[in-house]
Formats: sequence, structure tokens, C-alpha cells
Amino acid sequence: MAGCRGSLCCCCRWCCCCGERETRTPEELTILGETQEEEDEILPRKDYEKGRRYEAVKWMMVFAIGVCTGLVGLFVDFFVRLFTQLKFGVVQASVEECSQKGCLALSLLELLGFNLTFVFFASLLVLIEPVAAGSGIPEIKCYLNGVKVPGIVRLRTLLCKVFGVLFSVAGGLFVGKEGPMIHSGAVVGAGLPQFQSLSLRKIQFNFPYFRSDRDKRDFVSAGAAAGVAAAFGAPIGGTLFSLEEGSSFWNQGLTWKVLFCSMSATFTLNFFRSGIQFGSWGSFQLPGLLNFGEFKCSDSDKKCHLWTAMDLGFFVVMGVVGGLLGATFNCLNKRLAKYRMRNVHPKPKLVRVLESLLVSLVTTVVVFVASMVLGECRQMSSASQVGNDSFPLQVTSEEVNSSIKTFFCPNETYNDMATLFFNPQESGILQLFHQDSTFSPVTLALFFVLYFVLACWTYGISVPSGLFVPSLLCGAAFGRLVANVLKSYIGLGHIYSGTFALIGAAAFLGGVVRMSISLTVILIESTSEITYGLPVMVTLMVAKWTGDFFNKGIYDIHVGLRGVPLLEWETEVEMDKLRASDIMEPNLTYVYPHTRIQSLVSILRTTVHHAFPVVTENRGNEKEFMKGNQLISNNIKYKKCSILTRAGEQRRRSQSMKSYPSSELRNVCDEHVTSEDPGEKEDLLQQMLERRYTPYPNLYPDQSPSEDWTMEERFRPLTFHGLILRSQLVTLLVRGVCYSESQSSASQPRLSYAEMAEDYPRYPDIHDLDLTLLNPRMIVDVTPYMNPAPFTVSPNTHVSQVFNLFRTMGLRHLPVVNAVGEIVGVITRHNLTREFLQARLRQHYQTL
Repeated sequence: MAGCRGSLCCCCRWCCCCGERETRTPEELTILGETQEEEDEILPRKDYEKGRRYEAVKWMMVFAIGVCTGLVGLFVDFFVRLFTQLKFGVVQASVEECSQKGCLALSLLELLGFNLTFVFFASLLVLIEPVAAGSGIPEIKCYLNGVKVPGIVRLRTLLCKVFGVLFSVAGGLFVGKEGPMIHSGAVVGAGLPQFQSLSLRKIQFNFPYFRSDRDKRDFVSAGAAAGVAAAFGAPIGGTLFSLEEGSSFWNQGLTWKVLFCSMSATFTLNFFRSGIQFGSWGSFQLPGLLNFGEFKCSDSDKKCHLWTAMDLGFFVVMGVVGGLLGATFNCLNKRLAKYRMRNVHPKPKLVRVLESLLVSLVTTVVVFVASMVLGECRQMSSASQVGNDSFPLQVTSEEVNSSIKTFFCPNETYNDMATLFFNPQESGILQLFHQDSTFSPVTLALFFVLYFVLACWTYGISVPSGLFVPSLLCGAAFGRLVANVLKSYIGLGHIYSGTFALIGAAAFLGGVVRMSISLTVILIESTSEITYGLPVMVTLMVAKWTGDFFNKGIYDIHVGLRGVPLLEWETEVEMDKLRASDIMEPNLTYVYPHTRIQSLVSILRTTVHHAFPVVTENRGNEKEFMKGNQLISNNIKYKKCSILTRAGEQRRRSQSMKSYPSSELRNVCDEHVTSEDPGEKEDLLQQMLERRYTPYPNLYPDQSPSEDWTMEERFRPLTFHGLILRSQLVTLLVRGVCYSESQSSASQPRLSYAEMAEDYPRYPDIHDLDLTLLNPRMIVDVTPYMNPAPFTVSPNTHVSQVFNLFRTMGLRHLPVVNAVGEIVGVITRHNLTREFLQARLRQHYQTL
């Protein structure tokens, strides 16, 4: 113990003996690894039990979303089948009777009556909720990319979408119900976890979970994937679709939840459809709304193969042709969309209904006339009459025979054109995929041309409509035509026509929508044939590359026509010549840590920004200003205490974090209102409504920003402290969170996170605020509610880095802060759009 001489504390290996207890500062205790026992926790511990409960509730919610999406698909499928069977049953009986009596015009009128009525109802529903038009995939893609489209995930949109797609598909339009299923699933994912609805205001539950945009976006991703899974019976394809085409921001934990949601939707739909259609509950025979059936050769044909290595060359050529056809389809549809935007949409809404009825009228007449006049009588194969092995096990001989139309054809023959046109689109796809009997090349060519033109014209009118099934049917006819030509004119007898029909469908659909990975898996899952993986993947890749050489996919085209600032996967290489300072917005609208209500109201009512930087000014004579009034003194004090030093940060860590209970929230803003002169009060309210405002009215009492200011006055150095959202500022004003100048800022009541998020996702609007209830002279301390550590970049950051930060982190605002902590600008999504970057790149070249 010789080493302990002259020391108050002697330590050995096992113990420490102190003559007098030393008092250490919290900084020293932390450095030494010791803790100072206090009644209050220095830092709040993470509530792991609450976190596990939160995760369990999230799993239950994704399961519920999957089940509800499956039930929506069941509802759509049931009523589409019901209406279609009713329509075709009446019209087919009329055609068979009138073909002998010569009254086919009456049959055409009956078909027109059904179709026009259904389409009229679909158009009316779109008038109620215009966002329900189309497939909804472009809008959901924008939402998952970080752009909020108004009304896209509302309950009213879901109802109009579901009922509208019933009538549009049953009305004989060349549209599908699979695309709207994706939108419907996304709406279910967005609304179900909220347990409240704006359309039905009585639906209100006290559900404290998932009150953030991130959680809502994750559930929308799961719902969109469930929609794909229910449509095609492809849960893995749905997950990949949400990853590839939908979500811009993904994490590993979300993958399992999305897949679980997709599985729930698939098997819910499968369970009920199998029970309703076959009476065998629990057999799971019908996995999706669209089933491609099982591809297999007849047992009697030993030379038949689904595909061979030699066929790959034909598949590549078909991919090129499919890409060209898809690019042509997209180009024509884009021109039609522009025409509608200029000449149809600005006119009264009734014009949109009339356009939909016109399309329905032309489509019905073309289908009827083509089926009656242009079809050829083809010989039925014996296998078709008794049911053959080339049909899927789920498709019985009765269903096959019922889908074959014999209009104007003698016994043992059928009308090939009527078989394709006078059936639901799913039946037409099965006929092209699995029918052993041949279709005339002329019939296939005419069918392809008519379907191509009418589907292109139809997509974009004011009805809920999908594009998957029309593209598949059109492409299947193209593939079957290629198979017929190779068999009949080149003599390749080994070709399996169903394979070429599938490859043609994949080529055309890939050329239109430009999907690769997810579409490959969807087609493989829909066919239940893994051997088709290589040809389908090769065809889709070639079709995508060919189409991309001319234009974008159909969904990206419609996103661009709407002017949505959608962020691509990455920027062009030459954009790295630009820096953050080249694309940022230097004219800032900002707030101070302590700001008068007068200034906040003026800022919020005269701008549309969704977030504001919280800043303080850098001035050399701050001591003189601190003597002026309490407001300026509070801001300057905040700036000084927020300067980060090692000692200051350690001292802050050692302080106990105390919060003010929400019960202290009172209407403190009323305490000085009654003491003011009425005339002065009216003047202050008028100042709050003026478009010109001074963020620091006491700093420059007789000045406001004007063109007379010098560059130094306009762009004063501003120390950046954080970001605060518009919704947070409005909530603070509505809740009366403020303090008077004669009081300390500690007297301001505090709101908890739950109270701040109580109105999510529809926060109050500043224009709905009654200004007479506010005292403009009161002060709001925004520092407890701002984000003090948002993502920031240096002015010298390359544009590619800024772009990747936006994409991966899901940002909406990115402050640009220089080396000394001063904000010099803000970057938003608009500053990263392709058009904006190209314009700035041209300016960059001009200044060189």
C-alpha cells in the first residue's frame, strides 16, 4: 500500500478505500464510466415491451389488410361474373334466335343496352371521385415515391373504384379488373390501420398506433402487393411488384410483412372462390382472379414439347416486336391523353361521360359486327368436345364448351372470331393459351388490330380501367399468330401454340408497362410452370430494352403528363457536373425559435411551403439587441446555448429530461387579449393578414422585405437550428401553445407527441383558423417541436449524392448548410426532377 501515501483514496485490485468521498461532475462520472444515481432518469429508456406490442400489432394489421384485399377481389369477381353471364346469356339466346329470323339488329340493340348502361354507371362513379379513373397504378406509384396525390387513398375512392370497375368490365370495354385491384389494395392498406375515415366521419376509434407517414407508406406498399397477389394468384410477384414498381423506400423488415400480406390475400381469395364455384371449401383450386391454367402437352402426342432451345431465337424476335408494339401503343395513348387534357377535361364533366359512352358504343358495334361477319368456321378437335389434357385441371369440359361460340357455323365447327370476342377476356386468354383447335391467321390478325386500337383508345377515359388483361389478350393473339405462321408456312411441327401465346402476351405486356423482374415472377406463378422462367425472362428483357429506346412505360408516361415530381431510380451521369448549390432554392422563408403569432400567421397564409427552417441571425452587435426586448433576447440566448461544444453537450446529457404534462395546456393566449384597445387589436389582425411580413418585426420595426434591399440585407447569414412542419405550426396555433413577452418561455404549455399527431393525417388548415381568438403579440417557442437534426448537405455535394439521399431516406426537404452551420438554401423534390436538372445543366454550360 505504499502507493497510497499522501492520497485520500487508496485502491487495490479488489477494493477501493477512500478517506473522504470525492465529488465529481457529471461529465467526469460519465467519462469514468460511472453513473450518478438520481430519482429521475437522465435519458429515457426504450420501452421494449411497447416496441414488441407495436410490432405484433403491425403484423396483425398486414394480415387484416391481406384478408380485406382478398375479400374485395372476391366481391369484384363475383359481380363481374354475375353481370357478364346475365348479359351474354340474354344476348347469345337472342343471336341464336335472330340468326334464323333475321332480327340481328334487335340483338345488337340488346347488347348496346347492357353495355351503355353499365358504362354510364361507371362514368357517374368517376364523376363522384375523379381519382378513381384509370388503373390507379400511376397514382399509387407517385404516393409510394413520396408525392401525396389528393384523395388517392380515401374510402370514397375505394368504393367508386370497386363498383366502377364492376360496371366498366361488365360493360364490355377492353379493360381489366386486375390493375384497379392494386389501387384498391393500396387504399385498404392506407385506411384500415387508421381506424377512421373522412368520408364516414362517424368511423372514429381511439387507435394510437401508426400515426406517421412512414407507417402509412409501408401499409400502402403491403396493400398494393396484396392487390397484385389477389389479381394473379402470385404472392411473390406481388411482393416484387411493390419493390420494383411501387416503393421508393424499402427496408428488410418490410419484405416479410409484404409477403405475408400477399399470401393472406391470395389464400383468402382462393378459399372463397374455390368454395363458391366448386363447393369444395378448403381445396384452394383458384388462386387468383386471372388464372392462366396448366400448360402441358397431350399424352397422346409424344413429340410435343412446351419449348426447345431453338425456340429461344423466335422468342427474342418476338420480344423485339413486342417492344416495338408496346412503344407504339404508348405513343398513341400519350397523344390521346394530351388531346383529352386539352379538349375534354376543361369542358363540363358531362362531356367525359359522353366520351365513355361513345367508346362503349363503338366497341360494342365492332365486337358484334366482327363476330357476326369476320369470323371463320373452324373444325372442333375431338379433344375440345370431351375435354382435353391441354386445358388446366381447373377448367372442366363444360366450361370449355360453353366458351366456344358456334354463331352461323354448322355442326362440329365453331366461330373463331366470336369465340374470342363474345366471351369474358379471361376466357379468351384461356382459349388462346390452351385451345388445340386452330384459329385462322386472318382472324388472329384482325382481332389483334381491333383490340390494339380499341384498348389504346379506351385506356384514359373516365372509368376505372386496368391494362394488364387487355395487353395479355392482345399479346396472346400476336403469339398465337406467330405459332400458326411457323406451323403452317414454315413447317415447324414441334411448336406448342400455347407457349407462343404466353410469350407473345409477355412480350406485348412488357413492351407496354416495362416491368421485368416482377412480371416474370407473376407469369411464372400464374402458369405454375417453372420451365417457362428462362423464355419469359429473356422475352421481357428484350421487350423492355426495345421499348425503352423509344419512350417510357405507360405508367411513367401518365405520371409525366400529370406533372408529378416523380424521382427516378438514379440521375444521369452528366448531372454530377452540378452541385447542391446549383440546384437549391436560396430565397428562404424561415421562422425563428421564438416567433410572434403575428409573423407565423402571416407566413403560413402567404406561402404554401410544407416545412420551414428554424434559424437565428448572425449579427455582430447582438448584445445591444438583447437589451431591446424579450423576444430578440430569447432568440439570441437560444442560439448561444445551442452552439455545440464537448463540454456543453456532456452537460446537456447529464441533465434530467423533464416534460410538462399536457394537463397544463390552457388558453394562455387569452390573458392579454382583453387588456388591449379594440382599435389596436383590429390593426394587429390586419397586419396578420397582410401579404408582406417581417419574420423579426421587432428587429426591423419599420422595414419589410422589398426590392430596395441590398444583397447583404436580403441574404443575411442565418444559423440553422432545425426544421418545423407547417402542420406542426398550425397545430400549435390551434391549441394555443404560446407565452407572453412578460413571461418566461418555460411558461408555455407543452404538447405530447400523441397530441401533436392527434389530427393525422388531416391537420387543420391555417385559413380555417379564427384569427379573433389569437393574440398577435404572443410568442410561440417552436424549439420543442422542430426536428433539430434533419438530414443536411454541403453546398459542394454532388447532385447524385443529393438524389440518392432523397430516394433512400424518403425526404421532402433537404437544407443546404455551409461549413459554419449557416443555411444557404433548401432542396425539394421539384429541384430534383429531370426537367429542372436539365435546365440547370444548360445554365451551367452557358456560364462556363
